[in-house]
Amino acid sequence: MSLISRWLDETVEFWHRRRDRNLRWELNRQNDVRELRYAKAMAEQALVSQLKKQAQQLAHELAVSKTKNVNELAMVKVQCRQELKDYQQYLQSLDRLKDSLRDSYAHLPEAVAFTIHHHAKQLLNRMWEAEEGPEKMKVEMQLLQFMAAVHEDSRAALQDESKDGLPQNALAFIDADAELKVIR
Repeated sequence: MSLISRWLDETVEFWHRRRDRNLRWELNRQNDVRELRYAKAMAEQALVSQLKKQAQQLAHELAVSKTKNVNELAMVKVQCRQELKDYQQYLQSLDRLKDSLRDSYAHLPEAVAFTIHHHAKQLLNRMWEAEEGPEKMKVEMQLLQFMAAVHEDSRAALQDESKDGLPQNALAFIDADAELKVIR
């Protein structure tokens, strides 16, 4: 046998031994590979199941949030409509106040009644624009006190108790409010 054929036989034999060794290793590990594939398939199935469950939970939470938001929006709309109605009633009340002033103080220029009416509207607007809390309550109390002062002036004028025929309380209130604005 020649050197080349012997070398070729050894190479082929080496290659067969190596293949046999790899085949034995694969046969020995076949159960491990099968178990790993099974475990992988089970893990993927568990993951898919968990993702489906989470998707259902998220869909439920989203539906609950959507329903809650729809309800809150409806409540806000109702509140806004009621606030608008209240604001309109306030304006109508201020218009009646202006008419009452003109009737009670017919001898005064109309500008006085308009000035008092304008001041009341400014207080109303400040009250409406104020944030909830102490500031809103403060302005609301100012409006109430101003309306009470105007009412007292009208009552006094109708009973001829007013001095010098002017709505003194209302004018004093406007003057005091103007001084407060200057100080701020």
